[in-house]
Amino acid sequence: MKISSILNESLVKVNLEGETKEKVINNIIDLVKNSDKVKDIEKVREAVFERERIMTTGVGDGFAIPHGKTDAITEMVAAFAVTKNPIEYETLDGKPVRLLFLLVGKDSLVGPHIKLLSRISRLMSKPEFRERLLNAKNEQEILKAFREEELNYLEV
Repeated sequence: MKISSILNESLVKVNLEGETKEKVINNIIDLVKNSDKVKDIEKVREAVFERERIMTTGVGDGFAIPHGKTDAITEMVAAFAVTKNPIEYETLDGKPVRLLFLLVGKDSLVGPHIKLLSRISRLMSKPEFRERLLNAKNEQEILKAFREEELNYLEV
């Protein structure tokens, strides 16, 4: 599954508002609340915050990947955002976050969830790609960046 195939303009946000980790996570979750794949947005929210309590999803280099698994969705859902301002996120490297990729998978489909988390991490490990996302002026530029990066670096 391609990352770009599960994102669309309504699931991408430039200048995501929020001054705290909790607020930006809630705001990125709100991007998926109108998806026909989401049966219960509050259960999605609960799954993501439960995973966050276990260990921070702030992986470093200004990037976080809040995620969780729940049966409150019909199939995997995702969203991507660039925050308006750097956010203290309790990251592994102690640096603030501006790039967030939300991924919510079904409880029963662990394999595809882990595979997609790995792909996202692989793409986001490239400094020039992160910089391109940070400099994107709109949602279309972000989607284009993901499509092009997947073509260049991933066997999908």
